[in-house]
Order: sequence, then C-alpha cells, then structure tokens
Amino acid sequence: MLNRHLPERYDTFCIHSSNQHCLRPQTAEAHGFCPADAAKIKKQQTTNNKRKKQPLRILLRGKNTKGSFLKMAKIIECVPNISEGRNHEVIEACVDTVRNTAGVTLLDYSSDASHNRSVITFMGSPEGVMNAATALAKKAAELIDLNHHQGEHPRMGAVDVIPLIPMKDVTKEETVEYSKQLAERIWNEAGIPIFLYEDSASAPHRVNLAAIRKGQFEGMAEKVKDPQWTPDFGGAAIHPTAGVTAVGCRMPLVAFNINLSTSDVSIASKIAKIIRRSSGGFDCVKALGVMLEDRNIAQVSINMTDFNRTPLYRVVEVTKAEAARWGVHVIGTEIIGLTPMRALIDSAEYYLQIEDFNADKQIIENYLL
Repeated sequence: MLNRHLPERYDTFCIHSSNQHCLRPQTAEAHGFCPADAAKIKKQQTTNNKRKKQPLRILLRGKNTKGSFLKMAKIIECVPNISEGRNHEVIEACVDTVRNTAGVTLLDYSSDASHNRSVITFMGSPEGVMNAATALAKKAAELIDLNHHQGEHPRMGAVDVIPLIPMKDVTKEETVEYSKQLAERIWNEAGIPIFLYEDSASAPHRVNLAAIRKGQFEGMAEKVKDPQWTPDFGGAAIHPTAGVTAVGCRMPLVAFNINLSTSDVSIASKIAKIIRRSSGGFDCVKALGVMLEDRNIAQVSINMTDFNRTPLYRVVEVTKAEAARWGVHVIGTEIIGLTPMRALIDSAEYYLQIEDFNADKQIIENYLL
C-alpha cells in the first residue's frame, strides 16, 4: 500500500470518535473539538507538513508479519511455489526464511492440501528478494523430499517455480537480469538445477512452464539428459530430493480455480482443454483439470497470465456453458494468493452491468492509497 499523504487541504482531519475520518478542509476549532483534540490535530498537521519534504516510501503489510517501511527505488514481487501443502511445520520453516530476510516484506502465503502446494508472496528490493528466494530454496531442499511427495498439482521441484514480477521503478529487462542472477545463486548455493522460463527463457521452447515441467519430478532425471532440456544452470542431472526449479521474470497473473459439481475429473480436463491457449482456447489462459480428493469434486485450475486481454468473467462464463453440456454446474471459484484489484473490478463491472463506470474515480479506496 502506498503511504501517500493527503493533499494540503485535507491535512486536518477529525480524530474524534463521533466524526472519524472526516476530510473536510476545516480547522480543528471549526469542528468544535475540545482543546486536547485540537492540540492533537495541530500536532498532526505539523508532522504532515514536515513529511511532505521526505521522499515517498512504500508501506508493505504482510500476513503474519509486522508492517515495515522499505525505502527503496526498485521494488520486485516474488511468488515462489513450494511442493508442500500439508506439513505445517515445514511450511512455516520455509516462510520463516522470508520473514527473517532484510529488505523484503512477506505479503501472504496460502496452502492447499489437495494440491500439496503452498504459494508464498513477498516484495522488496532486488537484493532482498534474491536473498530471500535463495534462502527459501535452500530450506525447501533441506526439508522437502519429492520422492515421497503426492499431490494433484504437477511439480518438478521442492521449490517448483520462482517468478519475479517488476512492480516499481524497475523494467522487465532489468528483472530478467535479476532472475538470471538468482538462478545462478540457487544453483551455486543450494545445488538445485535451474530452468529459465517466461521472459527469461533461453529458447522459445522453454517459455512455457508447462512444457518445462512435463514429465514432472519422476521423469525429470531422464528428461535433462536430452540436450534440448539441459537446465540453464546445472548439469544433466537433477537434485536427488529437490528436483529442479524454474526461475524467470513474468508480468502479474491471477491464479484462479473453478470448482465443478462433479467428481468426474475428465470433465474438468475437457473444459481446461477448451479454454486454454495451447489447445486453441483463450489467449493468456493456462488450465488443467484436477481432482480435489478432500472435497470429492473436480476443479479447473487456471493461470490467467494477462487478465487485461482475457478477463476472469469471460473464462467463467465459457466454463459454465461447457459444463452444462455434461449436466454439471460451477459451484464456486477460488483466487490463490494476491491478485490485482483491476482483475476483480472488471468482473464486478460485467456482472453488475454498471454503465459509464470509472474505477479510477469512483472507487473510494483509490483516494486512500
């Protein structure tokens, strides 16, 4: 959240319990406050006026972390996926490596027992992000053994994938270079072979994560012997317990799942094939059908790689229509991890049929950030 100060005409605001958050451009005395409250407000005004001369800082608040100010020019988001979603102690130990790294703030982490996978989101300076991601990879390699791993989600590594997303004052090209530095560090310090993917890919056939991950951990030992699939960092062998990891720069995506009223996973797989780009479906959509054993339902698991080009509601509506062919309906959807607000606003506009809506001007929270 950007810690911006209000315009000068709003520097004085009510802190009295009967009139909280009043932003009228009036003095404390005009509001009729008692002298004590008026003094507090004047003190706040003085503080705000001093702060106006200070450079903009970023306030990042993370789940289960204390909010912290990070004064930095470049900010990168990192969203590692680890292959553990059931063992709480292992998950917390991995997350702690991020919590304990200077220069980053943990934003969120979530686990899925059916997928046996956790998604961790943090943000910070390029150096801090690389330090945290390296520490996380080392801890995951220490604690996670894929020889004993089972889950619905495809995986090839203890840390399956580490995407870097440029967020502030950093270009995609710079982030690609940071991803290469990170990949080399993980190989050197953790001994995990690394594939570069997405915008960092070293060849066109390595752009798509699904193509790299095909064969999963069980088939990766043979796959890397093929010169076409030798890791970018590391030789033609995998880590015996931690497998391989994909590292790369990508733009923000939405991890989005659609749950169906059936236990027939083949229906979810057929729908996934219809909507995903690789099978002739929507641009910027990756999808597969999985079974949620704990709920006995099938799920279409989706990555929306550019929600501006293919909005969430469009995928939901086509999924509903296709599911109806088999007498199945959508019983719910899931957002995994963090998501850009714009992705949800687009769907709200569509389903509410709002006319002439301007999100930048009509959403009140935009004036508070």
